[in-house]
Amino acid sequence: MDTEAQHPERDPSSDTEEGSRSARVSEAPAPRRDPGHTTAPEPGRDPAPEPHRRAPSWRRTALVGGACVAFLLLLSHFVMQPFLIPSGSMEPTLQVGDRILVNKLAYRFGSEPRRGDVVVFDGTGSFVREEPEVNPVSGLLRGAGAALGLAEPAETDFVKRVVGTGGDRVVCCDKNGRITVNGVPVEERYVMFGDQPSSVAFDIVVPPGRLWVMGDHRSQSSDSRDHLGNPGGGMVPVEKVVGRAGWIVWPFGRWSALPATEAYDAVPAPTAGGHGAGAHG
Repeated sequence: MDTEAQHPERDPSSDTEEGSRSARVSEAPAPRRDPGHTTAPEPGRDPAPEPHRRAPSWRRTALVGGACVAFLLLLSHFVMQPFLIPSGSMEPTLQVGDRILVNKLAYRFGSEPRRGDVVVFDGTGSFVREEPEVNPVSGLLRGAGAALGLAEPAETDFVKRVVGTGGDRVVCCDKNGRITVNGVPVEERYVMFGDQPSSVAFDIVVPPGRLWVMGDHRSQSSDSRDHLGNPGGGMVPVEKVVGRAGWIVWPFGRWSALPATEAYDAVPAPTAGGHGAGAHG
């Protein structure tokens, strides 16, 4: 009698099917997560923080642009102002359409304009009797444009060369047609070629704190000579000077510093009483 236990026989095909089923289960890919689908956070866990939203690009651009304009306006008001040359009264030194930088700090710390300096000044009360009335809004926009060198300057702003300072005696002209300052003839090589130093005769003494100014293109310049009969006699108060023209910055082909002139190096200081020396004959 066979005493060994009889093991039930298994169908080989069932083993194959179970193995295949196991393999299929183990090889099945993980379910894909929908990126737009949000699942509830697990209990006990804080929800993931939402990403920080950036401001729209146009808003950032506007803020940066506004900050740049504000900085330029402050710089223009206190330190350095662009100035558009609207006329040919300072040719050949400055040409129509030139943009210059005016150094507003040049006369802020005790220094005063010197003979030969090219200056920008407010002509109200000397070249212009009173400031013309303008629409407040248009005036503000034009002022901002002028401060950035994008628009013509105000009608009261002028650019000229200082010929005489307080106490100087300025005379036109000696027998050779030259202007004299404190009795010394001035060789004005910056004057427009073909122009006379002046077609108008004058003999004036500049009061203290004032300036006698003229354009380099004498035949095309309305300057101190044209206001001799006006209150102030065409003299510009020093406190009305905006600054000294220092550089031509536009167009690029004319980029340069305004050269200093030696024309007045030999001119002596005015004598006591401000009468200067007699004009050379």
